[in-house]
Amino acid sequence: MKQLTHLTDPVYVKPARETVFDRLFKSMIRDERDLPFVYLTLKITFTLWPLAILMYWPGVNNWLWWTAAIAYQFFNNITFKGPFGLMLHCTSHRAFFEKKYGFLNNYLPWAIGPLFGQTPESYYSHHIGMHHPENNMPDDDSCTMMYQRDSFRGFLHYLWSFVTFGVYDTAKYHIRKKRNKLMVKLVRGEMLFIGACVGLSFINFPATFVVFILPFIISRIIMMVGNWAQHAFIDAEDPDNSYKNSITCINTKYNHKCWNDGYHISHHVKPSMHWTEHPVYFRKTLDEYISNDAIVFDGIHFLHVWLWLMTKRYDLLAKHFVNIGDRFQTDAEIISFLKQRTLRINTVPETAAAAAA
Repeated sequence: MKQLTHLTDPVYVKPARETVFDRLFKSMIRDERDLPFVYLTLKITFTLWPLAILMYWPGVNNWLWWTAAIAYQFFNNITFKGPFGLMLHCTSHRAFFEKKYGFLNNYLPWAIGPLFGQTPESYYSHHIGMHHPENNMPDDDSCTMMYQRDSFRGFLHYLWSFVTFGVYDTAKYHIRKKRNKLMVKLVRGEMLFIGACVGLSFINFPATFVVFILPFIISRIIMMVGNWAQHAFIDAEDPDNSYKNSITCINTKYNHKCWNDGYHISHHVKPSMHWTEHPVYFRKTLDEYISNDAIVFDGIHFLHVWLWLMTKRYDLLAKHFVNIGDRFQTDAEIISFLKQRTLRINTVPETAAAAAA
């Protein structure tokens, strides 16, 4: 186990100097703290799109095509996937551009997102429209409660259910909640992406597979891995409590690369909080974490949590567990506590319970 001593995760520090471009871009965005998003967007645009176009270009010789394909996968999945995915997450919760430039808010979901397998506006429809309002409770299509959360077989069932019926179930949810605009955004984005992939496959299937289809498959898997880990430890007595159904990962390079995504508890408590504020808020509200028996890990991120759950390495999870409030005396106590929080919770969606009643 670990003790909480310090935080190394990023907070906002106003730069001592500004370039002409800094001032220009800051005049266009709603929050100057999001300036790194502008530069990340530019890097992705001028890296991935040229490589994608090159793979579709007629007559490109074999070695150049394969060089572009390998480079595309490296930049897409190793360099940019995490930062882009969490930039999309942040800008879904907080609009990126000023109202005057509001049309540019479509650039990430429509022009960049498909390169990472993010179908246009479906992420917003699912994450903002359903996941946060339902907070991992049974009406949430990505709810983890009904699974044994240290079971790889359980995860595969969870992944299969989401991949096969996720869009259908989310669309039904929006219809049921009378959120028709979100339903239209979800279905439209999915259908246009699939239609584009089918059409482009007739033109150049290898390029379409590399540019769109493979990133789509990887993104859907990674999103489910992340959500599973973020909501793997749930108190069956109080499952709607964000301190007791989510986790926080501190002091990890992942938070520097992916905009403090490790602070998942405070994100559910205050979904619109700016990403730079989470470490400060964590310190200020530590008593809430202690009183709610919140789970905090130090030096690891969600992929570690998922992998160690799948391999039942509770010893490694206990090693990185932060003993806030000095609740535990030994790693064995921590392991017992964590195992209790991963037990399957037998439940049914609220809508089904209401119908049965």
